[in-house]
Amino acid sequence: MSTNRSVKDDELAVSPDELGPKKPSSALTLTAGLLGFALVCLDASIVNVALPAIGSSLGGGMSGLQWVVDAYTLAFAALMLSTGAFSDRAGASRAYALGAAVFTLASAACGLAPNLATLIGARMVQGVAAAVVLPASLALVRQAYADPARRARAVAVWAAGGSVAVALGPVAGGALTTAWDWRGIFFVNLPVGALILVLLVRAPRSQPRPAPLDLPGQVTAVVALTALTFAVIEGGTAGWAALAVAVVAAVAFFRIEARRPHPVVPLGLFRNRTVAVTVATGAAVSVAFYSMVFVFSLFFQQVQGRSALAAGLMFLPMTGLIAVTNVLAGKLASRHGARLPMVVGQALAVVGLLVLLYVNAGTPPVLVAVLLVPMALGCALTVPPLTAAMMDAVPAERAGLAAGLLNSARQMAGALGIAAFGTLISDGFVAGMRLSLGISATLLTVTLLLSCRPAGPSASPS
Repeated sequence: MSTNRSVKDDELAVSPDELGPKKPSSALTLTAGLLGFALVCLDASIVNVALPAIGSSLGGGMSGLQWVVDAYTLAFAALMLSTGAFSDRAGASRAYALGAAVFTLASAACGLAPNLATLIGARMVQGVAAAVVLPASLALVRQAYADPARRARAVAVWAAGGSVAVALGPVAGGALTTAWDWRGIFFVNLPVGALILVLLVRAPRSQPRPAPLDLPGQVTAVVALTALTFAVIEGGTAGWAALAVAVVAAVAFFRIEARRPHPVVPLGLFRNRTVAVTVATGAAVSVAFYSMVFVFSLFFQQVQGRSALAAGLMFLPMTGLIAVTNVLAGKLASRHGARLPMVVGQALAVVGLLVLLYVNAGTPPVLVAVLLVPMALGCALTVPPLTAAMMDAVPAERAGLAAGLLNSARQMAGALGIAAFGTLISDGFVAGMRLSLGISATLLTVTLLLSCRPAGPSASPS
């Protein structure tokens, strides 16, 4: 009897290893990283279709709606210059958990916002958290896979998650706003954020490592970009004062960056012509794409009187093809080099923007949806090869810094485009929309011509 009992006790015994932390899971880490990246990309596009409903609920006019978008984008863009270093110093797993938790709490604050000022403030906190989530999620995914081939596939899946989220943003925003309320576009983040934090239990623990932070450069960059955006959106006497602040901060930024041993933006990188052209091209593409999504989200609802759901569905043809086009662009770049798909993509985007000049209040919405496709496909064809060209143009040890610089430039350009074009359409929608299209086409034409010219010998980035 005692022997049987001891055998049963042995069977029920649990080893100390079983009681300890579970072994890190690469698949669950990838899922956690993908969800975070998708979430921050989704929030960059899901809000646009909900803007008229937000305006009706909280007031604030066109400038208020511009700030709802730009508060997030500006914080995201400006702080991305330093959050990669922060992720290294804190450890990717800790930084990611912090960013995801703050993003989730800020989303709840957005959904509960009683007025526009609170919403804008919460959107800014969302942007700060998003700037931490993006580099930390990528670093975490890379750490989870020791084999280079498996790591490359995991990073490709991670990147595809962002593309799908951008594509789904307008449709999801329209569906949630129509079926629920504009607050639903923020509340939907809560279960996803909670799931990310649960999955992180099975993520590998990252060791902090030293990484220099350029706080003076980061602060002056934030001040310059925020003041410039304020000047464009608000105008008037306050706008001129903000412009003066932006100029002073920009001058201080360039002086600081020229003297710092570890600047947040190494100005020497821009001596390389490929770096300069790819950053300029990325900025022009973002002005065209993100600003047009903003403008046409309002056009479908405020000019043509469509519902939020109908407006979101009008973006489905263009956004649905983006992920496929990104893959095609990558294959073209591998086979023919980066310049060919960059040139073809920008040319297609320019043609698409010029065709949209013929859109007016009476144009059938389905036709507008079709006419948006060439512009979107051109932008989608351009981004992967320009990213590859940027990475090839810098030393391997600066790849992370270069990626952060390119992403920051793209987000900043999108924010400034929304600020400028929102101001233009507030004085007469269709006329302002056409002027916005013309400006976007002009910018892309300039970068197209720069991209056509072969890269000559460049000074080594310092």
